[in-house]
Amino acid sequence: MLKHHWTTPQKPSRVCILGSQGFVASSVAKALNEREIAAEAIGSGDVNLTGSDAGKRLAARLRSEDTLIFVSARAPCKTMPLFMENLAMAKGVAEAIAQTTPAHLIYISSDAVYRDDLDLVREGDCAHPGSLHGAMHMAREALLQASTKIPLCLLRPSLLYGAADPHNGYGPNRFMRQAAVGETITLFGEGEEQRDHVWIRDVADIVCRVAEHRSQGILNIATGQSWSFRAIAEHVVSLFEKPTAIQGTPRQNPVTHRHYDITACLKAFPDFHYTSLKDGLAHTHRHGMKKL
Repeated sequence: MLKHHWTTPQKPSRVCILGSQGFVASSVAKALNEREIAAEAIGSGDVNLTGSDAGKRLAARLRSEDTLIFVSARAPCKTMPLFMENLAMAKGVAEAIAQTTPAHLIYISSDAVYRDDLDLVREGDCAHPGSLHGAMHMAREALLQASTKIPLCLLRPSLLYGAADPHNGYGPNRFMRQAAVGETITLFGEGEEQRDHVWIRDVADIVCRVAEHRSQGILNIATGQSWSFRAIAEHVVSLFEKPTAIQGTPRQNPVTHRHYDITACLKAFPDFHYTSLKDGLAHTHRHGMKKL
């Protein structure tokens, strides 16, 4: 659950975003600009968060009235060197906060901190990651929680999609690119697994609302509606005039599903409504996927 330090939304004096060029960071920056909230993007060219002087350099750019949004990560985190590099980045942020304490800290984490076989996810569930990527986010959450007393909000998004996606992971983003060129969409097994996919614009909207309320606590970012990968592939194909084949493969792993109880989000932001997957994909289709 979230605690709003500002029950009535207000514009923060300034928002600093760590991770200026990323999928999430750039979307958040755009949403802040649309709300006419002053924002400064701090990229790796400005401060190398893995450098030995990262804390000092970042602290010099911060003000006590700032809201700091920590998005930067080396992802996907699948190796021990990347794991340690990501922890070094969080260490740099923690050191900066100790020197120049901002008013609010928002960390963009991941639902990978939860158990892989957890069917219905709630914020109160114990974090028990089954991947190095999830362990990295859990470790960074713990480091930030232990090193600061300012209002801290941990946001845990589910799977993200949108036209500017840079990863092309299994799901809507890859399917859209494949269907656009008539390439066969290959499913894991028959695509039975159900997952919750969130449009990037909704993620940015939630982040802005958290900043405007100076919210503290943990919140999952998920729509509450899970789709099977086959159903998503079939819907994506229906958006294009050119036919695209969908092909299953022999299953290698057990089928797992993931659903979300979004009660906490509804209570925190009762006037917010997630974009349906159909509407989000329709918008993404109209704008076209970024070429990789």
